[in-house]
Amino acid sequence: MKFKPVIGLPIAVTDYAGAISWILEKASLADKPYALEAANTHVAALARHDADFGASMRKFDLIAPDGMPLIWSINAQLPPEAKLTDRVYGPTLMLKTIAATDTPDSPYRHFLLGGKSDTLDKLTTRFTKEFPNTNIAGTYSPPFGEWPDNETHSIIQSIRNSRANLVWVGLGCPKQEHWIAKNKHLLPPAVYFGIGAAFAFHAGEVKQAPSFLQKLGLEWLFRLTTEPRRLFKRYFTYNSLFLYYTLRDHRAN
Repeated sequence: MKFKPVIGLPIAVTDYAGAISWILEKASLADKPYALEAANTHVAALARHDADFGASMRKFDLIAPDGMPLIWSINAQLPPEAKLTDRVYGPTLMLKTIAATDTPDSPYRHFLLGGKSDTLDKLTTRFTKEFPNTNIAGTYSPPFGEWPDNETHSIIQSIRNSRANLVWVGLGCPKQEHWIAKNKHLLPPAVYFGIGAAFAFHAGEVKQAPSFLQKLGLEWLFRLTTEPRRLFKRYFTYNSLFLYYTLRDHRAN
């Protein structure tokens, strides 16, 4: 798979089909833990701006282009015939991957890590109803805030006991990325996803932006209008940083 730098972050030149093919191949190997991130402008700018987060992202094996600005940056580096036509949106990637494992005698087993217990219950109910042949092998709702010292050990043991090879980590950014990176050498063989708000979206707890706003790269604006107090600082800061680093890199080249 080819990669192109976007403000210093190596982004895979891939679509949903390519990403899912990579995911199922690595999950089938069962040889080591692999980490996948669907990166938007927040993730890319934070990786450039924050050295610790950047170090965590360097431990990820595949970073897919979630945000449309990342698609535009990649396409500016590609010939016309190779340009990407859509992003790899994390919540949609989750559904498409689960659908791809919805077959009789599937070797794939899913684990949901993060969120409240009732959120995980909603997700399990939805996924088992919509994808009856998909195996939700386990879930884990960790404590809110700081964890006790033995919590990560309990999580890893639960994943190992479930024999899951597709582990969806919805702890929020940057906690989920730091957790995967810090513990990668301890994790059982599987593909680990930093999946952000996908749990809340698929559980019906948070509304997703209409598809036309997503294609215009304005999902952030929709989410800002729904959660202004929580998201204003994040979007203002990291959208501005993404634009700043993009322009600075362009001038340097």
